[in-house]
Amino acid sequence: MPEYEFCDVYVPRGVSRKAATRLLTDHAEYGHWELDRLRLYPDGSRKVRLRRRIIRQLRATW
Repeated sequence: MPEYEFCDVYVPRGVSRKAATRLLTDHAEYGHWELDRLRLYPDGSRKVRLRRRIIRQLRATW
């Protein structure tokens, strides 16, 4: 089973949809994050949970 680390991002209600998309795209491209969960609140703010896989380095045994 893969292990993941998570990052919570809060996007206030005044941020446009295009700006929020750009923010999440930058996280995905440069930080290797992927969208795990997005919650849209009635006031227009968003809470986004991003995840990325933790890759464990195996110890050399030679």
